[in-house]
Amino acid sequence: MLKIGPTVLVMTALVGGASGAISTLWLSGGAATPADSGQSLHTRRGDLPTFAEAIARVAPAVVSIFATQTDPQLRRTAPHTDSGPVWMTPPGSVASRTGLGSGVILAPDGLILTNRHVVHDADRVRAVLADGRSFQVVVLGVDPDTDLAVLKADAEGLPTAPIGRSQALRVGDLALAIGNPFGIGQTVTMGIVSATGRGELGITSIENFIQTDAAINPGNSGGALINAQGELVGINTAILTESGASQGVGFAIPGELAIEVARSLATHGQVSRGWIGLHGRSVNPGVAESFGLRTMRGVLVASTLVDSPAARAGLRPGDVVTRVDNRDVTSVQDLLEAIAGAGPNAQIDLEVWRGSQRMLTRATTETRPPVAD
Repeated sequence: MLKIGPTVLVMTALVGGASGAISTLWLSGGAATPADSGQSLHTRRGDLPTFAEAIARVAPAVVSIFATQTDPQLRRTAPHTDSGPVWMTPPGSVASRTGLGSGVILAPDGLILTNRHVVHDADRVRAVLADGRSFQVVVLGVDPDTDLAVLKADAEGLPTAPIGRSQALRVGDLALAIGNPFGIGQTVTMGIVSATGRGELGITSIENFIQTDAAINPGNSGGALINAQGELVGINTAILTESGASQGVGFAIPGELAIEVARSLATHGQVSRGWIGLHGRSVNPGVAESFGLRTMRGVLVASTLVDSPAARAGLRPGDVVTRVDNRDVTSVQDLLEAIAGAGPNAQIDLEVWRGSQRMLTRATTETRPPVAD
């Protein structure tokens, strides 16, 4: 967990070569199960409203993930007593611990999307379906930049999640979270979309989160965030909390981003992104006033790495990047997405302000270095 002031940011999963063909529509760019008409599946049963039909579309495709880590150096201890920790296994013995999380089935042949932190360093991973079926799974690939992972079960004919459009979400739209909180079994919670495009939270390198007040608790990580049509629009990932449990501020990775990463991991085992070696901060009126900037938008360059593409392109601290190719840049997240999305070995045009002087320069991207554990 990460601390931001007095508040704890919790990655909510942990409480303590694949066989078969990968053949689904979404892998080639289409939705796994397209939406019917965009109509809400909010119906009424007698005098009471219900979202049972919407939930029924997705719930069979949401799995519980049990990730077991075995380590000869691992020790299980109970809370400390006055005389020190109480050993639950004899010193020197092999112990294990199991983390809890959730996942979403994307393909009938057993392709499952979850969070990287759910399965990180696990020796064995098991997925349990809502109908009780259990499968050992292998990890096809992980992406630390987005905290996503793709798993593969040796299975056929599994239920899959209908894919919605997270870009169509508006603040105030209904949001339902489905997962396995605290390992008690599949659970549904309801709230609204509180914000979209949340970034610069320090959770992952690439952030464009959906914020929701649907209750997300330990064990929900990797589970589904769905809309009123019963479509997957996000992967639940983290919460802001002072207690370790849900306090109404949860974050989900948008569905479009998650599916794009899943395609790359399932096909190549990794995600290749562009990089130019620049560190900066988003410009807002306060930053502009503090640094005497002439522009109220863009990314203020804080530093460039030696012999990086940014340095070779002539960028230096104090510059403000306002455009990449034909895309306006208003934040660090905009800049990161534009450069990463260009891929390695791509030429990108940058609009830069140096004081009152507008400059145009070109950089050739390199492969984004892996995120250190």
